[in-house]
Order: sequence, then C-alpha cells, then structure tokens
Amino acid sequence: MTGYDLRPGTDSFDLFGARVTLVDAAGLLAAAGAGPVELLTDATFPAPVREARLTVRGEDGTHRFDAEIRTAAGRSIGLLALGVAGPAGILLARRLATADPTANGVLAEASRRLGLRSAGATALADDPAGGEVLREAEERGLHPELTYDETPDGGRSVTLRAAVSSDEASPAHLRTVVGLVLHLVRALAGDGALRGRSYLVGRRPEPAAAAAVPRSEAVTLDQVGGLAEVVARFREIAVSFRHPQVMARWGARRPQGILMYGPPGTGKTMLARALANEIGADFREIRTPEILDKYLGGSERNIKQIFREARRYRQPTVMLFDEFDSIISYAGAGGDAASQAVNAVAGIFKQEMNTLFEENPDVIVVATTNFPQRVDASLVRSGRFDIKLAIPAPDESGRAEIITKMIRELIQRHERPGFRMFAADVDPAELAALTPGLTGADLREVLRRVQLAKAMREATEGAPAGPISQDDLREAVAGLRRG
Repeated sequence: MTGYDLRPGTDSFDLFGARVTLVDAAGLLAAAGAGPVELLTDATFPAPVREARLTVRGEDGTHRFDAEIRTAAGRSIGLLALGVAGPAGILLARRLATADPTANGVLAEASRRLGLRSAGATALADDPAGGEVLREAEERGLHPELTYDETPDGGRSVTLRAAVSSDEASPAHLRTVVGLVLHLVRALAGDGALRGRSYLVGRRPEPAAAAAVPRSEAVTLDQVGGLAEVVARFREIAVSFRHPQVMARWGARRPQGILMYGPPGTGKTMLARALANEIGADFREIRTPEILDKYLGGSERNIKQIFREARRYRQPTVMLFDEFDSIISYAGAGGDAASQAVNAVAGIFKQEMNTLFEENPDVIVVATTNFPQRVDASLVRSGRFDIKLAIPAPDESGRAEIITKMIRELIQRHERPGFRMFAADVDPAELAALTPGLTGADLREVLRRVQLAKAMREATEGAPAGPISQDDLREAVAGLRRG
C-alpha cells in the first residue's frame, strides 16, 4: 500500500462470542516498561460484572499482568460460587491447563453439591475454548494465579496475576492474558454472556478534560517524526539521567545545557517536553515576561530568582527558555545604556547557569530560538550549552512520518468499535508530496481543520459524516495554502 501503516499491529479475533481488537500490542508492552499501562478501563461487561481492568507493568526485567474483576452484590456464580480462588483455584486452573482428567470431575462434583446449573458453575469444565486459553497461558510460561475477596458493598473482587520475563514478553502473551480476563468474566456472568459484544484493547485515551491542554504536554519521543538524529541524541541524554551511579563512577558530567534552533513550527518546544517525559522529569517553561522588566535591574533580579528556585529542585527538571533570543540578545560592544543593560542580563545568566550546574546536576536547561545569530556566542559555548541542535523544516520523508504519527495518535485517541475516523484511502506519502515547506505545526493545523469540518457537518446535518478521506485532506491542505 503506502508504506506508512496507520493502524500498526491491529489483531482482531473472536473469543467466547465477543469480537476483540488488540491495537499495537508490541507498543503497549514497550510503553509498560516506562510506566503502568491500563487497559479495558472504558469497556462494559455483562452483569453481574461491573468492571474488569487489566494493568501491564514492566519492571526489574519482568512484565507483570494484573487484572481485577469486580461483581455487583448478590448471589455469585461460576468461579466464586465454587470457591475457585486461592491455592485451590490455582491448582484447578493448572489441572485444566494441562488437561488433567480429574479437573472436570472436581468441578462437576462441586456443582452437584451446590445445586448450580452447569451453564454458569461449570463453565470452566465444559468449555473447550476456556481450556484452550488456560493451556496457552501455561505453555507461554504465564502461570496465572487467582484470588478473590469481598468488596465493601457486598460484591466480589477477583484478582488475576501473571508474569513473564521482559525479554520473552510478546503480543501473544498479552493476547493470552486478555483471553484469561474474558474467560473469568464469562465464568462469572454465564455462558453466552459475551456473545455479540466488542472490546477494543489499546492505550487508555486521555480524559476529555485534557482536551484543553496543549497536546505537546503529553508527547513522547516515540511520537516525534522526521527528526531521527535529534530523537537519538535525546534518548542518549535520557539514559545518562536514568543511570546516575554509572555517571558518578566514571566522573562523567551529563549534558545539562541544550540549544535548539530552527524556523518556527518545527517542534522545538514539543521536543523539550518529550525529553522531560522521556526522563520522567518535571517541566518548567520560563516565558519572556517572567524575566524582562522595564525597570533598571529588574530583569537581573528575575533571572536570579528563577535560578535560585532551580537550585532547590528535588526532582529532575527540564527548564525551557523559549524564544531565547528575545531574552538574551547579542548586543555587541555598544556603549549605550540599552547595550549595557542587555549585556548585564547576559552576564547574570552566564553566572547563574554555571552555579546551577555545579549545585544541581538534575536540572537540564533547554533554550530554543528561531534566530541563533542573535544570541551571544559566549553564552552558548560548551560547558554551558554542550549540545546545539538544528531543528530544520521536515523534508518529504519527514513530513510523511509526521503525518503518519499524528494520524495514528488521533486513531488511538478517538476510534472506537463502530466509529472509524480515517478512511482506508488516506496516503501519508502523497500528502507529504503535496506539502513542501510545511512544518509539523502546519500539518497539525491541516488535521485540525478537517476534524472540525467533519464535526460541524455531523452536528448540523444530524447524520454521521463518514471517515476522513484523502480528498478531505487534500482540500484542507489547499485551504491552508490559501490562508
């Protein structure tokens, strides 16, 4: 097709009568290495199951899968009624997983004594599909364990735990764990309870309240397109911050000053935020009005106060001085009062940076500018700004990568079963060829315009507008060029 897959790693399969779509399982497992990934948070389940949540974590060389299934108050069926939890439940699950012929007899006898109907209570015993899921779990080394407890409102909470070495963790493991969770839901709700339902298993979308927050605040380096060398450099910096003991053993000083320069809209601010997220650092953006003061000596005092606070930071922090040239402009050797004032500001900035790096090695100072020639060369020398990176406007392949990643992000955030946001004919490579000279900010504006047009059409006509097509995107590009 285009060479740019907008829906990577989508795996759809039927399980217990439900349609399950697993989106980018490899990406989910990779993301779990940086922090917990929550799945199934927005899914609805048949009564008496109220919710089922699955959390994936990657830590200490192990990927852990923890699921919790909660039921409403009232008579429990299936696993809970049989007491299939704790050590006995684990033993029974393993007997079933290995096709132990005594396992079905255990369930059948328990069912007979409790007077429970086979459709609910013996779902595990009489369910070939469920037995297959359990066998897969054992074969893949997951060894699932079950426990259960009562909730304060009289319901039940079933916990499923499984783990596998991070080196071995694969999409097949995640698919099997999802199968185990749905197997438990079905055992609790009864045979046929999942039939006709659909479940999308992917990264948790941001809450609606976050829509007003600039998208770049949540950006990661994985989402940055068209700047492979810059991303690789930032990953190296992140590694140095994640291994302070190694740095200390070698007496190595981590880079703490980064200058990024290039035309507007190329993603310099976004990159600074992505670096902070990659390191797990706080992000502090210092804007021009926080520094510049019309009164003599005021700007110098503001700079001192900003760095005084930075020396006290107890968490790794990325400090961004955006539009750096508007704060510290090269004034030459002029002897007038204005030149002297600018040179005084630059001098204070140099002193404060030197002191900060000596006293707090957990702070990175990032400066961005569209006009590097306006910045005093002595201020950005090595030792202060060790890394200087040009951030150019993207070329055609870079634009194709940016468009692909932006569309993938929108698909992940907004597509749901029954709602397809982008049509199959969308071709990032063709769009890249149509957009010479456009920056990442311009490309995001193209998408914003076509999203708004679709939403307005649906709102005014009262009927679904249909997915965004290649023609829609071409028209939005032409509209942007017209202004």
